[in-house]
Amino acid sequence: MGKLTVRALRAVLIVVFAGTLLVQASMVWTLAGGRDPEDGTLPLTALRLITVLGMVTVQVALYCVGRLVTMVRRGTVFSHAAFRYVDGVIGAITAAALAWFAVTAVNAPGQRDDPGVTLIMGGIGVAVLGVALLVLVLRMLLAQAVARDIEAAQLQAELDEVI
Repeated sequence: MGKLTVRALRAVLIVVFAGTLLVQASMVWTLAGGRDPEDGTLPLTALRLITVLGMVTVQVALYCVGRLVTMVRRGTVFSHAAFRYVDGVIGAITAAALAWFAVTAVNAPGQRDDPGVTLIMGGIGVAVLGVALLVLVLRMLLAQAVARDIEAAQLQAELDEVI
């Protein structure tokens, strides 16, 4: 991965992380200040709390991706240490899907006239879970690559002994 690519990705990660912090701060400020204009159509307090938790899942995923980018830059991504961060991404995506399902459940009573919205929101949650499964498959590919890398290092060591 080139230096420009790494820098661009880090810049994007920092901007998105700052954006999630801004969203969290505004939600907490609204909740703490008591200026939540709850008119009864939607339980905004619950939605704001879920949003704050959802932003935490995004922040965890961003941190893990940042660590993986560092490992790629150093050439150490094909090691067992990378699994911790890939597992963090999988967990964060799964938690984000669960938060989305919670938003769907909170929003569902207001959609009695149009239940299709709730079905679409549920479908989006299933799609997010699909992303977690995709990352799990990529984790399995990483495990194969790590195993091959270890095997290649052992073969190289044996070859060095012979020579």
